[in-house]
Amino acid sequence: MTELRIAIVGFGKIARDQHVGAIAAVPGATLAAIASRNASLPDLPHFATIEELLEKGPPIDAVSLCTPPQVRRAQAVAALRAGKHVMLEKPPGAGVAELDPLIAMAGEAKRTLFATWHSRHAPAVEPAREWLAARRITSVHINWKEDVRVWHPGQAWIWEPGGLGVFDPGINALSILTRILPKPVFVTSAELAFPANRQAPIAAKLTLTDLGGLPVTAEFDFRQTGPQSWDILVETDEGRMTLSRGGRIMAIDGRTVAEAPDEEYRELYRRFVTLAATGASDVDLAPLRLVADAFLLGRRTIVEPFVD
Repeated sequence: MTELRIAIVGFGKIARDQHVGAIAAVPGATLAAIASRNASLPDLPHFATIEELLEKGPPIDAVSLCTPPQVRRAQAVAALRAGKHVMLEKPPGAGVAELDPLIAMAGEAKRTLFATWHSRHAPAVEPAREWLAARRITSVHINWKEDVRVWHPGQAWIWEPGGLGVFDPGINALSILTRILPKPVFVTSAELAFPANRQAPIAAKLTLTDLGGLPVTAEFDFRQTGPQSWDILVETDEGRMTLSRGGRIMAIDGRTVAEAPDEEYRELYRRFVTLAATGASDVDLAPLRLVADAFLLGRRTIVEPFVD
């Protein structure tokens, strides 16, 4: 197997905590360089920008864009023009429409564009999808609450337009939801709580449904301290199915039926290696569309300022 030589562009917390180890663990993938203004790794070529990487860097086949979503479109264009495969961390961009030209560009270049949803690769997500496919679903509730100071310390970009605020983790829940439900859902109403000093919401409540009228609700909050909540509860005609810990544990009426260690990012890179072998792309925008519709339909309220 030919090694896929990958450069990570943007080297923050997620890149360090997840991407580096995942690449090292996946056969057929190797980390060849880092492009970041603020961080590097010993013994790896380092460049300040993707432009410098593409001009002066070592031979690479692909880039993994771990930068804030506001700048990914331009970086993806540069990489595709240089003939590289492109992995996009979630969310894949700062808007929905900007992805269509990238999809077309990747197709014309016969290069991979991979918009990743790491939470879909949590170990209990596929068992949940298969179990729900054989049942009648009566309601769904998402409870996705975490402490922004723990997971995004000092990351000012997340509070700027395009940074998504609480939807940065919330979109993980929506990526699971759109995978496990048998029918597409859409937003009918939303309440968005904006800190007085920020441009993105710190909390949100969503109401969704499908064409059959399935009641779906979601609560996202960046202000949770103590134990964190990443849960999806699905009521069916054969009991309650719960996905907890971000999709790592599946339970039926409180009895655990699926649980495994977290290998989400390893699965992403396995998929990336497979896609790049043929130049195929994988870009599902359903979770991002739901977030965009939440902003379109959302009733905005102002809450206390947020100070990191």
